[in-house]
Amino acid sequence: MRKHIPNLITGLNAASGAMAVFMALYGRIEWAACFIIAGMVFDFFDGMVARLLHVKSEMGKELDSLADVITFGVAPALLAHLLILDLLFPEGMGSLALLTAYERIVLFSPLLIPVFSAFRLAKFNLDTRQSVSFIGLPVPAHALFWVGLVFARVKVPLLYQLFFGNIWVLALCVLILSILLISELPMFSLKITGFSWRANKVVYLYFLTILILAVCFGWAVLLFVIPLYILYCAVKALFS
Repeated sequence: MRKHIPNLITGLNAASGAMAVFMALYGRIEWAACFIIAGMVFDFFDGMVARLLHVKSEMGKELDSLADVITFGVAPALLAHLLILDLLFPEGMGSLALLTAYERIVLFSPLLIPVFSAFRLAKFNLDTRQSVSFIGLPVPAHALFWVGLVFARVKVPLLYQLFFGNIWVLALCVLILSILLISELPMFSLKITGFSWRANKVVYLYFLTILILAVCFGWAVLLFVIPLYILYCAVKALFS
């Protein structure tokens, strides 16, 4: 029975991702974002529980990736799709016939997200270099970007409109983040190993920056959590 506990938690991750998809289909985009966060929590604990119980298995590894495709691939793609749709039809649902060919391409550009997420997860499973850090953007971090935009749209609508209130900007985000998923950019893990400054200085600086922005600008920090993470990783890779 003990060996099935981590897989049960992984199943809850998959269920959370599926619920996020259902909520998005009903237009409840904030609830969809909440279920993605729930999936992140389950994704964090399944591996931890497997290590604590000493029941890590190849099946659990594959099951985790399958669940992540749903929660961090398909579900955030729907968030991105709905955010773009909201900009195209701010008064409510409209007809695709009213859109230009370019606008239709932008609207369905989030299809790249589950495709590149699946490639990312397959690559991660085979890449022995990614034991304590990452090569390329982790799928939960990518999903968190879209979750942040969903809540920023509600909490700081003016700033959201200023930075991301354009379909071409969102499409560019889809493209850049999808490429980063399978890139060779070294990206640090946010898990702190020990408490030494030397081993964790980049992580400490990142969290300190986020804390300062949260204190100074409140909910606006949601717009910058992942962009700053990518920036810190790029700077660290440049000067390493």
